Amino acid sequence: MTFHFGSYYKKFINFALLLSLSLPVFSQIDSSSTRTRTTTKVADGVYMIRHKDSPDGFPQGNTTVIIGEREVFVVDACYLPSSAKEDIAQIRQWANKPVRYLFNTHWHNDHVNGNGTYAEAFPDITIIAHFETSKQIKGYAPGIFERFPTRGAAFQQIIDSGKDPNGRVLNADEIKAYKEALAGLAPVSEEFKKIKLRMPNMTFDSELTLDIGNREIQIKYLGRGNTAGDAIVYLPKEKILIAGDLLDSPVPYLGSGYPSQHAKTLRKMAQMDFEILIPGHGNVLKGKTYLNLVADFIQTVVDEVSKAIFQIGGGPRNLEAVRQTVHKTIDFTEWKKKIVGDNKEDGNFFDGFSVQGVVTAAYAESWGR
Repeated sequence: MTFHFGSYYKKFINFALLLSLSLPVFSQIDSSSTRTRTTTKVADGVYMIRHKDSPDGFPQGNTTVIIGEREVFVVDACYLPSSAKEDIAQIRQWANKPVRYLFNTHWHNDHVNGNGTYAEAFPDITIIAHFETSKQIKGYAPGIFERFPTRGAAFQQIIDSGKDPNGRVLNADEIKAYKEALAGLAPVSEEFKKIKLRMPNMTFDSELTLDIGNREIQIKYLGRGNTAGDAIVYLPKEKILIAGDLLDSPVPYLGSGYPSQHAKTLRKMAQMDFEILIPGHGNVLKGKTYLNLVADFIQTVVDEVSKAIFQIGGGPRNLEAVRQTVHKTIDFTEWKKKIVGDNKEDGNFFDGFSVQGVVTAAYAESWGR
């Protein structure tokens, strides 16, 4: 794929700012940026919707639609209500049945903002989440709507100064990318003003099994990962696993979370009997190769960060020293080749977000948040 620096940069800065404001027929070719909305028939009655990035460049999560003989089960509600409305219209073309259940894999806004849109379309809907996710939606998700306008001011300040938040002088392409991101904030902000965030009205602790009409759906909590409440959906008959952001492709999104526990959770997923994996972002995956690779990568970072802290010490002042040490002991260029291949856009995203994010999160987890 042609390298689109602006697209990568908008994605990176939007991820970084959002995290700071709020605390991939199956194809082997993928990109972390998505410019078109696509649907994939994963199995009879099982579809994945991959959404195009929002106008400000932020990646919207995947939505999975599972159709039973009696009703419909949906996994994740997307970032923009307008995208959720498109999905609902598509679901009504696939099935003349109500969406009875909506499941939130975790609390992040690109997976829950459309909850209210589904509730308006299907008043009897049950929205399900792990109890930790429900708490986090209530505690964290609403605040993004109030804080969102400050992103525009942050972008404008960077454009005016010509420097990024770390003081590095930006080149012309980077400044252009910030201007494009700033311009894309307005339509997103307008949608955010109208969002009525709907909380889950059913929670679970470890496991929940549902039948939507000759189709068994298992919801499982295997442990912390990207957040404290990440949970998966498993279709035992079809051997399909829906991972949420516990696994994203072609670039793992590792900007926060609990890396040591994340690796263990991925190992538990790998022990399950599935053939197809639907990630939180990216194209449908076959087999467990990518899953095991990402688990290995996270565990490698966790191990090396722990060693560096033992040598240097913990605490916020030593983060950069530990980071420098880890960059000497881990060949991140080789890991990048293994995970994202030769795609420059994805490689830059891996370098700027995944690597830096997992090192920072592993450091925080190791010495205590």
